[in-house]
Amino acid sequence: MKIAVRYYTKTGNTKKLAEAVAEAVGVEALPISEPVREPVDVLFLGNSYYAFNIDPEVRSFIQSLDRNTVGRIVNFGSAAMLNSTYKKIKAEADKVGVPMDAREFHCRGEFKGLHKGRPNAQDMQAAAGFAAAVLNGLRNE
Repeated sequence: MKIAVRYYTKTGNTKKLAEAVAEAVGVEALPISEPVREPVDVLFLGNSYYAFNIDPEVRSFIQSLDRNTVGRIVNFGSAAMLNSTYKKIKAEADKVGVPMDAREFHCRGEFKGLHKGRPNAQDMQAAAGFAAAVLNGLRNE
């Protein structure tokens, strides 16, 4: 099974989670400025809310994907105020025909002193466990 991890971050929170996910699945975490060049079965995509929406760069990255290159997207991320970006990411993925896995990982992220220290070691461990569980589940499908 081929796997890729891409992330977008402004604060560094999602990068920390991406590195934990990547280590758990045995690949390198790369920013979304690095396109997915080879076909992958699973793309773990890390992102967050910025100004109550996903960043335009994340939207553009998803628009660059197609179902011949990406088998499915697994969403993960952190946010200080809002919850999951799943619905926003899925809406963009649907436009290009790339399926979204129903599973996702989300935790609090520090922003301007709110949720200080998050994501923390427990959050990163949980993200890694989540990624490993997703792959184990896919292998057993």
